[in-house]
Formats: sequence, C-alpha cells, structure tokens
Amino acid sequence: MKKILFIIFCFLQVSLIAQTNIPSAQSIITNACKEAAKQNKKVFIIFHASWCGWCHKMDSSMNDVSCKSYFEKSFVIAHITVYERGDKEKLNNAGGEDILKKYHANTQGIPAWFILDKDEKLLADSQIRPTGASLDTEGKNVGCPAQKDEVEHFIKVLKQTTTLNAANENAIRTKFLKNSE
Repeated sequence: MKKILFIIFCFLQVSLIAQTNIPSAQSIITNACKEAAKQNKKVFIIFHASWCGWCHKMDSSMNDVSCKSYFEKSFVIAHITVYERGDKEKLNNAGGEDILKKYHANTQGIPAWFILDKDEKLLADSQIRPTGASLDTEGKNVGCPAQKDEVEHFIKVLKQTTTLNAANENAIRTKFLKNSE
C-alpha cells in the first residue's frame, strides 16, 4: 500500500512540475539572445496566442518555403504566449504582457514582434511610427503584415536589421501580400 501511495505521490509531483514548467517571457528572451550571440544572428520575438488567426498566418508566412531559409539564417526566432484565457491561460509566459507594455505594444493586439540584438537591445518592432520617431513612441502595430504599407514596413525593418537580398525581399513581399487575400 505504501508503494502505491508513493507512486501516486510521485505522479502528482511530476504533474505539478509539468504544469508550472512554462518559462517566463524574460527567460525566453535571455535564452534566445544567448543563442543569437553564439550564431551571430538577431532575435525575432513573436508575441502570440493559440486562438489568434493572424499569429498563425505570421508563422505560416515565415515558414513558407519561399521565406524560411532567410528567417532561419538571419534570426533566432522565439515565441511568447500572451492573452490566453480559460483552460489555456496556463500557457501564458509570465511577464509577457509586461514586456508588451514596456515597448508600448500592450494595447495594439497580436501578433506583435520585436527584433533584438544579442544584448537584448530593441532594434525594431512591428509598429509603424511617424518618420524620425523613436522606438519609445507608440505607433500602429502591423501584426502579421498583409497590406502594402505593412509589408513595406516589414521589409524596411528587415533591411535595417539584417542583410536582405533582392530575391529574399521579393519572396517576402509576395508571400506576405498574399495574407490580405
């Protein structure tokens, strides 16, 4: 009987650990930046949720055969889960909403994305701002780029933060513009 109780106790402990083993948003960023330093890449952080159709489109577009090699070559890509509710709320990465707030993206919707360097410095994000405005200025979130101005902002950001050749630029433009269809 003691063995059975011990086995049940162990099973419950493992279940509790598994439920609380969701990494914090900050640990995801820190680990992605460490990996980016090793690989000489930038970090592309995507804030998303399971119910978000545009989040799925963002992932699908970045993983499309026409674009995937560019994104894999240029970035360590990481996801931070936010805004889950009900039985999926446990999937949220603790601190995710605080990071969105820190970068003026907490009222903008998802997906929201950020490009960081290996030292966790914000280089660019998914917000369109007036010309000359700093990253501290709240802009308009493009989320998953689909409209022409959103896609052009996305390409501008990619050009500013990575080496984007003409072939990759055209592939990204073509794929992301299809998101509006």
